[in-house]
Amino acid sequence: MNSNGLMMARGGVTIEDNAAIAANVQILTNNHDPYEREVLLCKPVLIKKGAWIGAGATILPGVTVGKYAIVGAASVVTKDVPNYVVVVGNPAKVVKMLDKDRFAE
Repeated sequence: MNSNGLMMARGGVTIEDNAAIAANVQILTNNHDPYEREVLLCKPVLIKKGAWIGAGATILPGVTVGKYAIVGAASVVTKDVPNYVVVVGNPAKVVKMLDKDRFAE
């Protein structure tokens, strides 16, 4: 975990072994109800084993980042990221599949 990270963790954040989280990453587990704005909605975030979150990325409530997946710098992750993929952009989209056989288990 690098510097200046922000975790709004009311919904729970789980970070599995060997995950790498770069500087200025935001992990958010809560948001407000669009109609009753004083109501806080919470959903957990899971960062799976060996995932790599690039600098300045934002992970939104309820998202799972898959095993050995890569989230590109400054990406905004609004949906689950499958295992062994690279996602980039806002909103983050899959741009590459990684060769899972190249990772030692």
